[in-house]
Amino acid sequence: MIVQEKVAALLRQLNAVIVGKATQVQDCVACLLAGGHLLIEDVPGVGKTTLAHALARTFGLQFSRVQFTSDLMPSDLSGVSVYERGKEAFVFHAGPLFTQILLADEINRASPKTQSALLEAMEEKQVTVEGATRPLPRPFFVIATQNPQDQLGTFALPESQLDRFLMRISIGYPDRAAERQLLAGHDRRELVDALPSLLTAAELQALQQQVLAVHAAPPLLDYLQDLIAATRSGRWFLQGLSPRAGIAVVRAAKAQALLSGRDYVAPDDVQAILPQTIAHRLVPVNDAGRGAVEQVRAMVEATPLA
Repeated sequence: MIVQEKVAALLRQLNAVIVGKATQVQDCVACLLAGGHLLIEDVPGVGKTTLAHALARTFGLQFSRVQFTSDLMPSDLSGVSVYERGKEAFVFHAGPLFTQILLADEINRASPKTQSALLEAMEEKQVTVEGATRPLPRPFFVIATQNPQDQLGTFALPESQLDRFLMRISIGYPDRAAERQLLAGHDRRELVDALPSLLTAAELQALQQQVLAVHAAPPLLDYLQDLIAATRSGRWFLQGLSPRAGIAVVRAAKAQALLSGRDYVAPDDVQAILPQTIAHRLVPVNDAGRGAVEQVRAMVEATPLA
């Protein structure tokens, strides 16, 4: 009951800021409870950065915001060693990467070299600078926003970078009622600044342990393996999912089940999070005529649930 009360409070606070987007908000919370990194992709002005700020404040973690630009260097993220005359030695000055939540705003405006600097941090939770490996704070999340790739000044994220994100979501335009509430209400930034922290780092890690304890029965894993096999069949996608991607789906489905108040994973949980969890890792076959998300949904419809 205590877990459900905490989860309900998290969702309620976030939905008060990001109005009319309850599904996307739940996906974000599921992603972070599963210990994954989150990529928010959409056109400018629909609330990507606001959502990322609201998540950081609600989860009560130390966070840094970095505006990614074409001239951003890897050392701008990780930090540098500076010679200090008083100590007669080089002293490492940590960059904004050494935080618990890193808001990487417009990540695809940085060069591929800078984007690749995040790979070790996202996967290993550590940074190697000047031959020394330094651990990052725990927990460590990256919440990245990106604009559509057809916009000027953007670089496509490499496949290895995309694979480090547990989920990719799109917020979309609000419906008429939600937009009216935005037009007539308070400034979103003021609302975000006033948000209280609802969790501590220890409480968040306890919730993540609850996610890991959610049961995935053998028949459920059979169904998931059928879906993974479908991605590898050549009918839907050029290349199929890796085992790491399959593990990511299980973690996300467990988090979804916990948010739904259950201690076991149901097929509905897998279907609910599958497009957000795997579409950014897949390329549809050329004759599909659909985007990756639509192709995933079509594949789910064609895969029988035994």
